[in-house]
Amino acid sequence: MTYCEVAVEIAHESVSRLFTYRVPEGVALAPGTRVLVPFGARKVEGYVLRVKDGPGDVPADKVREVLRPLEEYPALLPGLIDLAFWLAEETRCLPVEALRLMIPAQMRGGRVRVKATQMARLAVAPEALDAAMDSQKRAPRRLRILEALAQGDQPAARLRAISADGVTKLVSQGIVALYGAETLRRPYAPEADAAPEPELTEDQCRVLEEILPALQRGEGRFLLSGVTGSGKTEVYIRAVREVLGMGRAAIVLVPEIALTPQMVGWFRQRFGESSAVLHSRLSAGERYDEWRRIRRGEARVVIGARSAVFAPAEGLGIVIVDEEHEQTYLSDHHPRYDAREVAQRRCAAEGATLLLASATPSLKSFSRTVPTLRSSLGPLTLLEMPRRVLSRSLPDIEVVDMRGELERGNRSVFSRPLDTALRECFARGEQAMLFINRRGYSTFVSCRACGKALRCESCDVSLTYHRHEDVMRCHYCGFEQKPPETCPHCGSPAIRYFGAGTQKVEEAVRQRFPGVPAVRMDMDTTRGKDGHAKLLDTFRRGEARVLIGTQMIAKGLDFPRVTLVGVVAADATLNLPDYRSPERTFALIVQVAGRAGRAEQKGRVIVQTYDPEHYAIAAAQRQDFRAFFHTEFERRRRGLYPPFTRIARLLVEGRDAKKVQGVAEALYEETDAFLSANPRLKRQVVQMRAMEAPVKMIRGNARWQVFLKLYARGPTQAVLEKLDECKLHVYDNVNIYVEVDPANMM
Repeated sequence: MTYCEVAVEIAHESVSRLFTYRVPEGVALAPGTRVLVPFGARKVEGYVLRVKDGPGDVPADKVREVLRPLEEYPALLPGLIDLAFWLAEETRCLPVEALRLMIPAQMRGGRVRVKATQMARLAVAPEALDAAMDSQKRAPRRLRILEALAQGDQPAARLRAISADGVTKLVSQGIVALYGAETLRRPYAPEADAAPEPELTEDQCRVLEEILPALQRGEGRFLLSGVTGSGKTEVYIRAVREVLGMGRAAIVLVPEIALTPQMVGWFRQRFGESSAVLHSRLSAGERYDEWRRIRRGEARVVIGARSAVFAPAEGLGIVIVDEEHEQTYLSDHHPRYDAREVAQRRCAAEGATLLLASATPSLKSFSRTVPTLRSSLGPLTLLEMPRRVLSRSLPDIEVVDMRGELERGNRSVFSRPLDTALRECFARGEQAMLFINRRGYSTFVSCRACGKALRCESCDVSLTYHRHEDVMRCHYCGFEQKPPETCPHCGSPAIRYFGAGTQKVEEAVRQRFPGVPAVRMDMDTTRGKDGHAKLLDTFRRGEARVLIGTQMIAKGLDFPRVTLVGVVAADATLNLPDYRSPERTFALIVQVAGRAGRAEQKGRVIVQTYDPEHYAIAAAQRQDFRAFFHTEFERRRRGLYPPFTRIARLLVEGRDAKKVQGVAEALYEETDAFLSANPRLKRQVVQMRAMEAPVKMIRGNARWQVFLKLYARGPTQAVLEKLDECKLHVYDNVNIYVEVDPANMM
């Protein structure tokens, strides 16, 4: 008799262990198979993780039987099961929570159905076809139907478009038969024009000479640092082609859904139907069908956002992480994983090559290329592409001091240099991009009489004014209200709107440049299905002359007619309360600057800022990554920020603010007592304190944190295990989370 160990689909600490079940007679279950099992009085889904000959420590008469498998094949590859256990330990989550990341959410609970299409085929033998066609000579439409079926099976709807009665008659005569066939839903059009293969540059050849042998050996951890427009995508394509030639699979990660259609288009031009796409904006059916194409081996190239790192690609040969510096690779939802680290772990386990790439590598990754700096993640081999394709020059970047603009009486969104540059750009018939990393119209609304800003009722943040809808909106919880005519605090009518967002920039363009069509790209305009692709296609076709957007337009996009880029407010990211703010500001400026001058015309970039002397902006103006790296690395060393330290916190949330504070302070005392009893561990702690979270309320929940900064070298694991223990404490109506190196500290 065969038994199996199952992780049940219930995310609760009390059921975090595996449960033993008996395998029904005549049923073969492999690890990774999803099953339906009895659990108490319920029937729940679960994952078979181990198959064994006996019940182990469980009395045989207490073991219940698996009800049935949910698919005919294991949903999880063995490597993904191992990856899930590693991820559970790394991110302090339950194994079943990690396993959920490996399959489409739509598969759970049987929420997705296979799409079936009615098909038609000939029901007569080939030698009888001529006679059948002769019998229809007086019915030309039926004859056309038979001629179409002679070429192969056809969708019944297509034949009914010729003659619905004709199809019915042929079926009744026994000449044609109808049947149902599964149809896979495809998120992108199947047709793609073949692209000519470009001649490689000297830099591309040199880089591939390093990567291709590593692919053959099933090893290699690379960081490709290439300036914008240097041809990194062609390197990806050549590496993937080598992998496919070896009979293996590839995963290509992109940081923004906005970049996915463009990347998919490039890969489909070269690899056709062997490519698949995975991201959160697909419909439930599309995601399910794309996942199945990958699992069956029909698609060997997977392109997608962060979660695509878990794609069931068997025989993995390479994982490519494009724009690896982006914070979107860090999940800000539980489990809080870093897709770059997951990719590295998966490559190591499956004998695949890891290629991280960016024009502005993250400080964490670049430091791993320096031999004298140690990292728990291991070293990376640095590959560099310092020149653009066809020796095109990088765009000139001009920094405008907005303090001087104010002194000269210019209070508009555009400085005079940017206004002039836009007029010249439009006069030449070229396109421009305007970048501001804030959506909405005004970033906050305040009363000039009492000085209070209008804030969300459920979150500790200012409401953003959206002029097109005429609403104040919270970007954390979605709360909305109409803008008041008088101040709700003091009753004064002196309500004023401050700051600028994408809507305000869009309005300024329409006012200053009437007749110049513009499109706006932010979270508000891309909510619908294919919203990103539709807006980008409008701009690519030249139907819009200006593209206004947030960070989703800042990287990766390639528009040959764009010669001007304006960074409207470079300080928007520079002044955020996060130690990574200078790094993010530098990367955003350099990345968005790289959208200009990617074809024959020279590019120009204008950066508006109130702090032109800041080292991040000065280095971005020179597009000097190494200078920025050394300055920022030294700042982090002096201030003891990552990578010299690790940041962890116990995040406490609940409706009762006093209770939340009390729980946080109790957890602080418990952790401090544990460290005091272990002097070796206490020396590992640079800083620890209990305090309100920077955003002290979200969705009506008060938020406190126990913040720890730990030396990166040393026994950090023991301290993190103590935080895991604290997380298990049960308090009524209070939730406790452990975050290690979180995506943001808000």
